[in-house]
Amino acid sequence: MKASALLIGFAATQVLAYPGMGRALAEIEARDDFALGRRSTDLLGDLTSIVDSALTTVGKAIKSILQGSSAIADSTTYTPPGDLTSDACKKSLLCVWYYVVDELKQSFTDSNGCTALARGAIRQGFHDAATWDKYSSYGGADGSLLLSDEELARSDNKGLEDIAAQTKQWYQKYQGYGVGMADLIQTAAITATVCCPGGPRIRHFVGRKDDSRAGPTGKLPLPEQDAKALIDLFTAKTFTSNDLVALVGAHTVSTQKFVDPSRSGASQDTTPSTWDLNFYKETIAGDNKTIFIFHSDKSISTYSSTKSQFSTFAGSSGKTLWPPAYAQAYFRMSLLGVNNLNNLTEITKVIPLPR
Repeated sequence: MKASALLIGFAATQVLAYPGMGRALAEIEARDDFALGRRSTDLLGDLTSIVDSALTTVGKAIKSILQGSSAIADSTTYTPPGDLTSDACKKSLLCVWYYVVDELKQSFTDSNGCTALARGAIRQGFHDAATWDKYSSYGGADGSLLLSDEELARSDNKGLEDIAAQTKQWYQKYQGYGVGMADLIQTAAITATVCCPGGPRIRHFVGRKDDSRAGPTGKLPLPEQDAKALIDLFTAKTFTSNDLVALVGAHTVSTQKFVDPSRSGASQDTTPSTWDLNFYKETIAGDNKTIFIFHSDKSISTYSSTKSQFSTFAGSSGKTLWPPAYAQAYFRMSLLGVNNLNNLTEITKVIPLPR
């Protein structure tokens, strides 16, 4: 697997979005446990075979992010030319998605931070996309999680019932405006992330092709797995072990129901409505009474090739380093199994600004 070893390139793409990052990276690099350069740079889908001269502007942008550029969006926003049913809006993909995202945002935020539906949307995005790996001929971010009753009914997806039902309602409402299920699932995940206070605004593209076939089995991570098994699982999806550590941080807004039914509703850190570093800090601390620590998370926090990165995100530099690392890794996740990347359309302008 390719992995970026160029600290300078990584830092240059992130400093503007996160002031002080250059200094923090220099301090981390000076330590023996520096591991931030090890990010996947593997290409995906049709970008693996398209020569640079045939890339669209979008294709070039996606390729650049996959190979290490920042996935953090700037603060550019969008103003719709009319209401959803207006002729002007119907002619504008951005306008349609503006109204979709606005409705998502209302369901994903409350006075405490982000809601249970937001947490579900983030997990739903992972579960639709992660059915793909390099050995799969289909699967990935194709909407099959909600287009196939068989896939949704799998034990891996237990607990997604509420967000699945709500997403299907949104799909029924906006399908006639050209909104696909695969795009809706990933748009919901990315919107939910930034709706959580502290969550990053991730660049986002639409145009994925829906597939109603149930995705391949055995591709999703399980809470009882050890770190080594999870690293192998994610390596097959083009992620490095450091990407895995960044992605598992989404458990900062996670609660569990079925791993231990006697503790249904227990969260994986003490602030499950806020996107923060407490998950990393509290998993290391190991108080499994105040919070519920998955075996998989504890294993990643102590495993030889992941513990340094886990500790880095838990430390003083974590607030600067984790958001861009997560954004880049989830950007990749949201495109797994997508084979028309060169022809997608960017809709980042309609994604809410960070809270």
